[in-house]
Amino acid sequence: MSTHFIEGLAVEVEGEGPAVVCVHGLGGTSNTWTPLMPALQGHRIIRIDLPGSGRSVRYTAELSIKDMVDAVETVCRHLDVSEAVFLGHSMGTIVCQHIATRKPSLVKSLALFGPLLCPPNAGRPGILARADKAATGGSAAMQEIADAIVAGATSRETKETQPAVLALVRESVMRQTPEGYGQSCIALARAQAAAVEEIAVPTLLVTGDQDGVAPVAAVEAMAARIAGSRVAVLAGCGHWTTFERPMECTQELNQFLRPAN
Repeated sequence: MSTHFIEGLAVEVEGEGPAVVCVHGLGGTSNTWTPLMPALQGHRIIRIDLPGSGRSVRYTAELSIKDMVDAVETVCRHLDVSEAVFLGHSMGTIVCQHIATRKPSLVKSLALFGPLLCPPNAGRPGILARADKAATGGSAAMQEIADAIVAGATSRETKETQPAVLALVRESVMRQTPEGYGQSCIALARAQAAAVEEIAVPTLLVTGDQDGVAPVAAVEAMAARIAGSRVAVLAGCGHWTTFERPMECTQELNQFLRPAN
């Protein structure tokens, strides 16, 4: 594995073969995808820390989903990726959908975990309030935000039986810079849906039966707008799909990438 810094973005590259580009969600990093690496063997795996997230440079300017789309496409150009499977989680699924409609030749297929078209209008003020809290409260606020996410975005089963997953979600959020996390919140709060009816590639949509961010009904409605897409619902799973149910996500991704003849 090698780590590149491309226009300030931290990018991990590993393996050989067809390209897979991995795009994390709000509060995530390249490690969102670590549990799924066994399913990606035989591919050139490109894991990006989005602007303002993870090890990418501190970001204080106002961010948008378009900025994130531009950043992912820039990484693809620098690494000579002309076609790839795109994996997304949460906010990253919005980024992937916009790439698929803006530059369809780049996208071979989509595997989206905790997918959403955009936040519901009723949820946008809360995301903006989180941005303000991060910006004004610094590291102490990030701890409070992380604890709230652990409480609200993981399943009952995860809370009862997987304390290490709770620690991992908490750490992922707490390791974000307050500035970068706040700007990512603003980007998500202002996100608009892509024209998903234009997506014409194989698409897998994976959600949890206790995912309040990407509830089953909303994901099924999304699938109805994407021709040929398939929905997988994981039992006992909240919004942090790849952490909470890694084996099931790996199985779904294996089946998607290597369908039986």
